Amino acid sequence: MSQPLGAESEANLAVTGGALDVDQVHARRAIEALRAGVPNQDSVRLLSPQQPQAEARFRRQLEALADDFSAGRPTAGLLVAGDFGTGKSHLLEYLQHIALAERFVCSRVVISKETPLYDLKRVFRAAVESAIVPGKRGAAVGEIAASIDPASPESEALTRWVSRPNVGLSSRFAATLFLYHQVKDPESRERVVSFWAGDPLNISDTRARLRDLGERSTYRLESAPMLELAQQRLVFLARLIQSAGYAGWVVLFDEVELIGRYSFKQRARSYAELARWAAKLKTGAVPGMAATFAITTDFDAAVLQDKQDMERVPGKLRASGAEADARLAAQAEQGMRMIAREPVRLRGPDRGMLERTRGELRAIHARAFDWNPPDLGSGEQLSTTRIRQYVRRWINEWDLKRLYPDYSPDTVVAEMPVAYTEQAELEAAEDSAGGDETI
Repeated sequence: MSQPLGAESEANLAVTGGALDVDQVHARRAIEALRAGVPNQDSVRLLSPQQPQAEARFRRQLEALADDFSAGRPTAGLLVAGDFGTGKSHLLEYLQHIALAERFVCSRVVISKETPLYDLKRVFRAAVESAIVPGKRGAAVGEIAASIDPASPESEALTRWVSRPNVGLSSRFAATLFLYHQVKDPESRERVVSFWAGDPLNISDTRARLRDLGERSTYRLESAPMLELAQQRLVFLARLIQSAGYAGWVVLFDEVELIGRYSFKQRARSYAELARWAAKLKTGAVPGMAATFAITTDFDAAVLQDKQDMERVPGKLRASGAEADARLAAQAEQGMRMIAREPVRLRGPDRGMLERTRGELRAIHARAFDWNPPDLGSGEQLSTTRIRQYVRRWINEWDLKRLYPDYSPDTVVAEMPVAYTEQAELEAAEDSAGGDETI
């Protein structure tokens, strides 16, 4: 079944004067995404990743998330590992579709200079900005908040929960939840939603609005460090999502191997953050949210072993004698153990996978360009050849055959090794973790 025609597809139809139908547009978008190695919804819908073990583990994680939330428990994270070009990003896009179909709010976070894993504030922002709400098109937090009926039992339970001292949330969350339900003008509601999504809260304006509603002394609106508020926002949003009737919040992390190029201290903090997101630590886990990570298979050998991070990171931190470093050492060890011991390894391209993938891809190319592609052989099957290399070779050769039927293309494949050398330019400037997030 074809999906609804989006704005990009309509533009494509306009360019061709309406010559393409909807199925062809989606097929062409899938081909271009696969050619570029950047999966989109069309490519995963039309070309399955064929990673049954990873898919099964992810589905079990979704099932556990619902049960864990009811019991107030955090849900264990999932780590998938594959070589460069084995389809990790393609798999994550596919897992996102599974999560959305099961009514989970889903975020995709790509680790980068702008979104370093060690910086919770930036990662939270990326998770919020990339979040997709099932069946909705607007900004995620606004759509989630608008889905809550203030008179529903779920909303009443949320109001009671957010004010409980043992939840550990700043009174800003209880105050803004009260304002969201009491103040009806869109601008005021937007300010509340912006605070939940990561913007600072205007304290003087909030106090004035509470005073107008007779609640001047109910909420303290105490100061709160930015880092603590980022953690509290995660907890609050996970609960808000559940109160709006969704199954939970899934966060998918791609290109986690980039942490191998950070400096020593930032690698240590990244390992600790991975452990926290994966609910490996005694504190900081978020009930109602589950994280899945994608990393390169050789990260363990190249970074944890060859760079000796498994020994050097905790050893060097503990040698400082500082209590904070000792705590970070223990947390980082949890993250490194997960990378070394718990990955679900993606299967490489065996003969059966290649045959199925080539058949599916040939059908997509045929639909995209309304022709009958020749049945190319898979070529020489080498253990070092990645599925991405096969896919791009087939697409390029079919393109050439379609334009020049008598041409015999000869594809040369060059290996692109992953580098883990430290790069200072990846050290993005950080906000002050201890600053008070107040206007």
